[in-house]
Amino acid sequence: MPATTSNRHHLIAVFQALFVTFLWSTSWILIKIGLQAELPPITFAGIRYTLAFLCLLPLVIFNKEHTQSIRGLPKRKWRELIVLGVVYYTITQGAQFVGLAFLPAATLTLLLNFSPIFIAIYSISSQHEKTSSVQWGGILLSIAGAMIYFLPLSIDGGQTVGLIAAFVGVTANAAASILGRRVNSQSRINPILVTTISMGVGGALMLIIGLAVQGIGTLTVQQWMIIGWLALVNTALAFTLWNKSLQTLTAVESSIINGTMLPQIAILAWLFLDEPLGSRQIIGLCFVGIGTLVVQLWRYLPITKRA
Repeated sequence: MPATTSNRHHLIAVFQALFVTFLWSTSWILIKIGLQAELPPITFAGIRYTLAFLCLLPLVIFNKEHTQSIRGLPKRKWRELIVLGVVYYTITQGAQFVGLAFLPAATLTLLLNFSPIFIAIYSISSQHEKTSSVQWGGILLSIAGAMIYFLPLSIDGGQTVGLIAAFVGVTANAAASILGRRVNSQSRINPILVTTISMGVGGALMLIIGLAVQGIGTLTVQQWMIIGWLALVNTALAFTLWNKSLQTLTAVESSIINGTMLPQIAILAWLFLDEPLGSRQIIGLCFVGIGTLVVQLWRYLPITKRA
């Protein structure tokens, strides 16, 4: 492939990935709007991901190669996909929706930004790699950023519930990322099959739990429009575009692009939800974002590969 053509494809992939992060960032704003209208959070999440699964399903059942792959899946792979669906969708996304019901969007995304740090630490320990001083510096920088953002502490009862849900979401998201990498790296399952099957399992379970515990609430036309947009555009379309961009982008590039969600959500929440964004919050967000990038990307730098 000529260099100019390759560069053009790479540039398209970069903008495609950035567009996906923007869609995912707007999801937080739309979810907050839905929750402010008293949509039950777990039911809300369950409807979103179940509808997204139904949007993706035709891409699977009308593709002969995909259907053959599903028929040939061993029981062990089915178990892995089911566990991934429960951890990543039922627990992680359910916890995020509950967290958003009690916390500002910027606060929750700042806390969830610690997931890559947990993943990096796990990868280093499981591969018996030595944690570099620079990586520890990134971890400390992220912790300092969180302290700057939150101090002085002023937490009411509702926020306590939100913080607990955020902690569950952070740990479950880290576990799901590790499991997801294992599923994708140790098998030849098409990414769209991994997404569709795991999303169907996790979304359906979350919807059942939500209906049993919280009910469905009163859904207006505006709320159905929010749910429909989140399911079709911000989930089904966005996941498809993201997977397509990963065919061109490196792990470093995708990590950096994904990291842009932190400032995007903070700015969107400030513009549309009137969430505060003073100098202290901005400094804290910057520290956490930079610290996360240092931990994630340091392993990919040539200097770290020297003997």
